[in-house]
Amino acid sequence: MNVKRRAGMGRSASAKKRAPVKGSPTKISHETQPYFSPEGLRFLRGLARNNNRDWFNGRKPIYEAEIKRPMLAVIDAVTGAMMDFAPRHVRAPESIMMRIYRDTRFSNNKVPYKTHVSAWWVHDGLAKTSGAGFYLHVSGKQLEIAAGAFMPDAEQLLAIRRYLMEHHEEYRKLAQARALRRLLKDEESGEPLSRSPKGFPAEHPAAALYRQKRWGFSASLEPEMAMKPEFAKMVASYFRAAAPLVALLNGPLVMKAERPRRPLFLAL
Repeated sequence: MNVKRRAGMGRSASAKKRAPVKGSPTKISHETQPYFSPEGLRFLRGLARNNNRDWFNGRKPIYEAEIKRPMLAVIDAVTGAMMDFAPRHVRAPESIMMRIYRDTRFSNNKVPYKTHVSAWWVHDGLAKTSGAGFYLHVSGKQLEIAAGAFMPDAEQLLAIRRYLMEHHEEYRKLAQARALRRLLKDEESGEPLSRSPKGFPAEHPAAALYRQKRWGFSASLEPEMAMKPEFAKMVASYFRAAAPLVALLNGPLVMKAERPRRPLFLAL
């Protein structure tokens, strides 16, 4: 999984199936359910073939109705379920959904749009794409569900590595849990370091773990799964299975974020 490819609680959406949009690009459906329509997937496939502003702007009503609104409804439904197993990852759907517009300022690739819609459930108190969290990605080619720490900053990377030196057995137990591996079958460890990072022993039971730059698991599914009325419930079940592992990875980061600051001046 590549997260770089990759915004409270709200209404409860019903699971009534909506009809796909037909006709001109400006004809849209006004119902919003927590799953996608065939028109939504067709839009994403069309965007992959026509990634330019003229094409996108001419079909922006379809994007709003068949991509953005359903994605926010999915996020809302999933977030509601997460109150039971990951309440510190709950926030407004708009802050969880990621922008479809690419940041091209420092890239030679000036293609303006991502060809997928995605969301990242970050832990409260951490920067949006940092720490360990839950990820959802829908494109015309695949549906991806993942959980873990994929883009920790340098300080977080060091904190997780140090934490795993002492908690490697607990991590490995959670990583091999039947409920997790039954759903999220692909390990996302990235390209490991060839040797232990500075300050870490070359030989240690946790060496293979702290040589990694990322920790987590993912599953790649057919995009048509996103059109099922039970889509949001399915995503939540994957997240639930990964919640203990995500909580462990966030342990050292949350402790640091919540540590009280010393006052600048002591009262006399």
